[in-house]
Amino acid sequence: MVQMSTRQKLEILADAAKYDASCASSGTSKRDSRGGKGIGSTEGMGICHAYAPDGRCISLLKILLTNSCIFDCHYCINRKSSDVRRARFTAKEVVDLTLSFYRRNYIEGLFLSSGIIRSSDYTMEQMVEVARSLREDHDFRGYIHLKTIPDADPGLMRQAGLHADRLSINVELPTESGLKRLAPEKDGTRIEGAMGQMRTEMEDSGDARRKYRHAPRFAPAGQSTQMIVGADAADDRAIITRASSLYDRHRLRRVYYSAFSPIPSPSAVLPLKRPPLMREHRLYQSDWMMRFYGYDASEVAAATDAETGHLPLDIDPKLAWALNHRAIFPVDVNRAPREALLRVPGLGVKAVDRILASRRHRRLRLDDVARMTTSIKKLRPFLVAADWRPVALIDRADLRARMTPPASQLELFV
Repeated sequence: MVQMSTRQKLEILADAAKYDASCASSGTSKRDSRGGKGIGSTEGMGICHAYAPDGRCISLLKILLTNSCIFDCHYCINRKSSDVRRARFTAKEVVDLTLSFYRRNYIEGLFLSSGIIRSSDYTMEQMVEVARSLREDHDFRGYIHLKTIPDADPGLMRQAGLHADRLSINVELPTESGLKRLAPEKDGTRIEGAMGQMRTEMEDSGDARRKYRHAPRFAPAGQSTQMIVGADAADDRAIITRASSLYDRHRLRRVYYSAFSPIPSPSAVLPLKRPPLMREHRLYQSDWMMRFYGYDASEVAAATDAETGHLPLDIDPKLAWALNHRAIFPVDVNRAPREALLRVPGLGVKAVDRILASRRHRRLRLDDVARMTTSIKKLRPFLVAADWRPVALIDRADLRARMTPPASQLELFV
């Protein structure tokens, strides 16, 4: 067998990791390595790989421990039957790479996933060893995200949570039927059981820290998951409903959506081409509506097409919902409650907060609102200001066409 250099392994395993979208770092605790203690930090700037909600850039080394796998999931480029170059890091090699990249100011943390080798427990042991060594042997204070394995022993999952900032388990596909068809070796019940176990561990850790200040943290940045979009027949309505259910049952920080991408030597059961990237983009927008704008899953699903079950690609789902509920518009920016303002297409959370703060001191005109938003065009039919009332605009039959962005903008997501 030909021995590979670390550089060759890195080329293979970093490229293989690009299919996993769930490497965000939102929710990380701000460990501090100033004062000569520890190395690494989640603070500062580096190579931009992920953003926290407050705008901090968290640069991550994103790799697989190995792209070998004993499973044969149809949609996965690293499946057992796939004809790809295989490589494998040892735990020590990942630790050394992480520290080396950090010292060169390339990264501020690590995202580590893996194919399954030998067994779920064996693979999870290797991943936990990476995190343990970084934390205990090298006092690493940077961000660590581990992609965990639902079939692994609960004790290993607990160890992972004590060393990592965030854990994630991919539900893979939106429906149980899709999972059985495309990943028959995986079990949806076991996946959700492992997610439920992580939620319990996080809640127990939170209770302990409220009683004992120095109780250990368990995955302080929470857990996330990922769904592949377009590999099976699930429509957007089913995806939105599933995402909402996962948020409610397991208190996830994020559900990530990854548009199916055709792979070399594809399985015959897979679609021949990928779905439009705009579909993935619209699902992220619908996710934002549920997480930050107060919509429930049934309201977001109401923005989908009645026949196809998909969100419209030409307009965003918040605008689609507003056009289907014109009776509640326009809303008065000087009187409407926060909940109503958040439903105005084109108004984001920050803009609404600025409106609420400003209107305490004076009545807002349309120009005032324009200064708080990126574009006033989308807002005009849906709001009333001190000097503006959209006479019959909201009732125009061609309003949707007037609000649709130019085709050149949509082509960016084809």
